[in-house]
Amino acid sequence: MENLSRRKFIKQGGIMASVFVLPLSFHSILNKKEMSDKKHFDVIIIGGSYSGLAAAMALGRALRKVLIIDNEKPCNRQTPHSHNFLTQDGKAPKEIASLAKQQVSMYDTVVFHNNLATNASKTENGFEVQTSSGDIFKSKKLIFATGIKDEMPNIKGFSECWGISVLHCPYCHGYEVRNETTGILGNGEYGFEFSKLISNWSKDLTLFTNGKSTLTSEQAAELERHHIKTVEKEIEELEHINGQLQNIIFKDGSKKSLKVIYTRLPFKQHCLIPEHLGCELTEDGYIKIDTSHKTTINDIFACGDNVTRMRTVANAVSMGTTTGMMINKELIEEKFTDKK
Repeated sequence: MENLSRRKFIKQGGIMASVFVLPLSFHSILNKKEMSDKKHFDVIIIGGSYSGLAAAMALGRALRKVLIIDNEKPCNRQTPHSHNFLTQDGKAPKEIASLAKQQVSMYDTVVFHNNLATNASKTENGFEVQTSSGDIFKSKKLIFATGIKDEMPNIKGFSECWGISVLHCPYCHGYEVRNETTGILGNGEYGFEFSKLISNWSKDLTLFTNGKSTLTSEQAAELERHHIKTVEKEIEELEHINGQLQNIIFKDGSKKSLKVIYTRLPFKQHCLIPEHLGCELTEDGYIKIDTSHKTTINDIFACGDNVTRMRTVANAVSMGTTTGMMINKELIEEKFTDKK
């Protein structure tokens, strides 16, 4: 083997050193880019229940980079069974959500962040979203699938029965309690109309006005004609066993045996960030959207219970899928018109 001169040895040694040094430097650059990519997305979805997951699946299948921010506290977590949803009828909401998350996770461009979104702001190229952990993420578009928060009345036992034997929707749960001793908690026009609706599922029906009735004389006569009783006593407590209603106890000490009671509660938006960003609400308190599920602020969309009184799992999934498709279409249009 030919002996190397000192100069030639140093030259070749430098070349060899560069082989090792350059990849390390390049790898560092890649790491920085990878860290940056983990903070930048095409779409951030705030809320990871049925509607948010459905939107994420549609976007993941469209090859979009998506972040789902969710603190895993869906409003129906107390409800034992979900109904009126093809292929999922009778399953626990938690079971449906778990399978949905598992399927959405199979799309490589969809990322989950288990946390609470606390703030969002508009930027030159989209939005920044901050979570309670202090993390900040960026995206071109936002979806709010944040649901609503029910405001429980000051009746002992009510919240424990909510979603189990105190129900909001006969289409979701009416079949399971058909022909049972059933109550309606309501008054006036709402109480009258809801009593008419529920009479389809039970003939043993009582309207509880929880105080003086505000029914018109015509409405009261109509209910009586259909054998729907009206009770004006004020309610003290819902007596129950593990959320299963047993009796309504009135403030005068009397009680009424009951298997189930329907009511519609007042609510507020679960997340206030859309309003802080300027999104308008409807007169009923829902986030206002158009037919593409876009809010009144550009690049912000909303879907699920926070935009409609049609409060079913099936409808939430449908709305989420549509929202994901509409956002992908908008991103494509912007690319071809060079808007962004």
